This record gives sequence, C-alpha cells and structure tokens, in this order.
Amino acid sequence: MRFILTLILVIATSFGCLAKKDKAYWNKMADGMSTALINNFWGANFEGYSGRYYFNYGSNLSNMTTEHYWPQAHAMDVMVDAYMRSGKKTYKDIFPLWWEGAPKYNFAGKKNPKDPWWNDFVDDMEWMVLAQIRMWEATGEKQYINKARQMYDDWIWPTWGPEDEFPWYGGITWKTDVSKSKNACSNGPAALIAARLCRFYNDAKFTGGKSRDAYLNQAIKIYTWEKNVLFDRETGAVYDNINKEGRIQKRWIFTYNIGTFLGAAHELYLLTGDKQYLQDATLAATYVTDRMTRNGVLSDATSGDGGLFHGIFFRYFVKLINEETLDIDTRKKFHDYLTSLATTMAEKGVNPRTMLYAGRWRQAPADDQPVGLTPHLTGCMLMEAMCVLKPINK
Repeated sequence: MRFILTLILVIATSFGCLAKKDKAYWNKMADGMSTALINNFWGANFEGYSGRYYFNYGSNLSNMTTEHYWPQAHAMDVMVDAYMRSGKKTYKDIFPLWWEGAPKYNFAGKKNPKDPWWNDFVDDMEWMVLAQIRMWEATGEKQYINKARQMYDDWIWPTWGPEDEFPWYGGITWKTDVSKSKNACSNGPAALIAARLCRFYNDAKFTGGKSRDAYLNQAIKIYTWEKNVLFDRETGAVYDNINKEGRIQKRWIFTYNIGTFLGAAHELYLLTGDKQYLQDATLAATYVTDRMTRNGVLSDATSGDGGLFHGIFFRYFVKLINEETLDIDTRKKFHDYLTSLATTMAEKGVNPRTMLYAGRWRQAPADDQPVGLTPHLTGCMLMEAMCVLKPINK
C-alpha cells in the first residue's frame, strides 16, 4: 500500500503541470510579475534615481543603457494590462511619469527638435503609438491618443514608399535613413495603428485631419502590401523584410512579426467582416503552433530584442483565441497551446520568490541573477494573456 501511495504521489508531482489553473492563479501570477517589473526595473524605484521615469534595461540597476527605445512601449503596455485587470492605483500612477520620462530618455529624440518622441527606427515609434492608444483606452485621457494620431500622421505613414517603385511597390520603411528596407516589424504595427485609429475615431472625437475611412484604407493598403510581399500563403510564415537590394529575407521568421500580422488581420476582420482576414490570421498563428514549437515550447529568448518577440505574439494571439467566430476546434487547439506554454513558464521558468522570468521556459533565474527587461516583459505578457483568455465550453 505504501508503494502504491508513493507511486501516486510521484505521478502527481511529475504531471503537476497538467493541473488546471483557475483565474485566481493567473491573476496572482500576473500581479506578481507586474509588481516585480516595477520593483526591479522602474528607474525611479531606486535610491538616488527618484526622477528616472524609465524602465531600466536590466534588473536592479544591472544595465541602465538608454539605447533601447522600443522596450519602453512594451513595459508601458504591461502597466496598462495590469491596471485594466486590477484597477490598482499603483499601476496607473506610472502613466504620467512614464509619459514624461520616455521622450526625455529617447536616445534619438534630440535629432528632431519638432518632436522628442521621434526616433530613427520607424517601428520603435510604432510600438510607442500602440502603447499610447492603449493608455487612452485605459484612462480616457485624450492626450494619449491625440499624440498617437499625430505621430502616425507625421512620422509613420509618410514613410510609405512609392507604389510604382520596383521591386518594393510601397511598404512602410524600417528606418528613416534606410528607405528601401521594408520590414514586417514596421508594416504589421503600422497596419494595426491605422486600423485602431479607424476603430476609435468616433470615440476619440477626432476633428480635422484624415477621415475615419482614410485610416481604414491605409490599414488595408499596408496589410495587403505585407500579405503580398512578406506572407507565405501556403505555410503562414511571415518573412522579416525585403531589403534595399530588393531581396526577401526568408530565413528570418520571428514570432513578433507573425503576432502583428495576425493582429492586423484580426483588426481588419472586425472592421470589415471579411472572413479572409480571419483565415489569414489563423494560418499565421498555426505556423507558430505547428512549426516553431519544439518539445512543447517556443525557443528560449534571454536577452536583447529577441527577448520581446514571443510576448508580442502572445498579446495578439490571445485576442484571436477569444474570437468567437473562429471555428471551435481551432479555438480549442490555440487555447490549449497558450495554456500549456503559460503553465510551463509559471511552474518552471519563473522564480517564485523574485517573480522574475529570464527567458528560459524550464529554468528559473537564481535569486541574485540579473534579468533582462525584454524576457521579463515576455513573461508578464503571457501571464496577462492568461488573465483575459476566455474559457471554451465544448
């Protein structure tokens, strides 16, 4: 009898990751990791840096470079997630401080005296704009979405290339001084922005400037370009770029590019009702679940830009999973996939004492180990995704 009980205990422990987690569990995980983001990365949290309204690149002052602009947007996105989930003032209090600090510490802001939010990298500005729109969604404060609209109109859309120029035929450029490199990371987010400006046009009470239909037409134009140039209609892959020589880089396929592509497709489906957009989004998501996953998880990503890639995918993937017009078998497959990833991360990749995630699915960082901002943000985004994931009854 003792042997049987021991065996049952071993089996239960070994397969603990299969145990179903309830909403309270995911909320606790998300709150713990968002709190850890503030405690370990928010610059003003540390003695001697009371005015540093900026998320540091490494935990506990381990890396204070300000040469990385775009992670700031995703850190703010997590603050928006946490505030919309919990309503806690702790998170909302960050909003106006970050609003002051992000342009102040923007490494390229001084290059453009007209706008401290401007950056050489068009996609960096796009991530900022997407975060600004969400700050407005969370608070209703118009300064956020007005700034987003201005940046899109003044700095992003004008980089759209000539539509008669071989072999690019349009496309949003990746970097202001590299006009002939058209990347997925600059076109997917641009399509998302235009679609959201269209969707929120009336609620934001926009006056003057472009019409609602103009934003919709631009969203469709950008999305169609990306689909025609960088999307593989057979596999669902989203290729990284068409470079200045006119060659498509097909070896680089990243989850974040797939995330923004499917996110833009889903937005356009909601705006137009055209089911082809939903089919495109599903095919792109399936590429990740079926072709980019090994041993039940995506690749480890412990630092740098790549640390953020999976988190961006999760942000848009969960919205697709929640789309009730998606066929039930596909929804269930995607739902189980995301839940499995989150369970592995929560049980094996997150340090339960520090609540930090360092980018390894099955190895939590040591208590005293410096952790990069970008992988921890991916962890936060996955936990927040689980908090909004809707149950599927079948």
